[in-house]
Amino acid sequence: MKKMFILLLSFVAFVNSFAQKKSEALKTKTKELMGKSIYDYKVNALEEGKTINFADFKGKKILIVNTASECGFTPQYKDLEQISKEYGDKLVVVGFPANNFGGQEPGTNVEIGAFCEKNYGVTFPLAAKVSVKGDDIAPIFKFLTEKDLNGVKDSDILWNFTKFLVDENGNLIGSFKSDVKPTDEAIVKYLK
Repeated sequence: MKKMFILLLSFVAFVNSFAQKKSEALKTKTKELMGKSIYDYKVNALEEGKTINFADFKGKKILIVNTASECGFTPQYKDLEQISKEYGDKLVVVGFPANNFGGQEPGTNVEIGAFCEKNYGVTFPLAAKVSVKGDDIAPIFKFLTEKDLNGVKDSDILWNFTKFLVDENGNLIGSFKSDVKPTDEAIVKYLK
């Protein structure tokens, strides 16, 4: 009986030690993740060899949008360009072409750039094509969609042209579904 008690006590001590180490590791990881900011991200630009560094946008709001060229919401490129020009002194729009929904962004980076320029006169920054969900999600979208990383909320990207608005201090304000136009008061009220 005494051996069994000692064995049980040893097991409890081992489990407690393991749990404590795991808890400390989790706290460290959480601190690292919570320390992340939108300004920590750099992404490849649509234009080969160029980078979009989000630290360059400090002091401005940032509207990040997953885009697609063959979507019913594609005409929102026009609205994105409009608010980019209208609020350019305090807002940066960044488009992220993605082919996650219905194969609606099948083109190459070069084709996407030509399409956006020709059809919508897009002058705001466009990132190289990325994935915005799943196992291969781009790190910046992981940050935008997970509360553990952004400190504000979990968000699901349900379709193309989901929008994320970040304030001038790099904090996520919120996300907006595809059917909310960039010129909608729900977004514009933060830009005035």
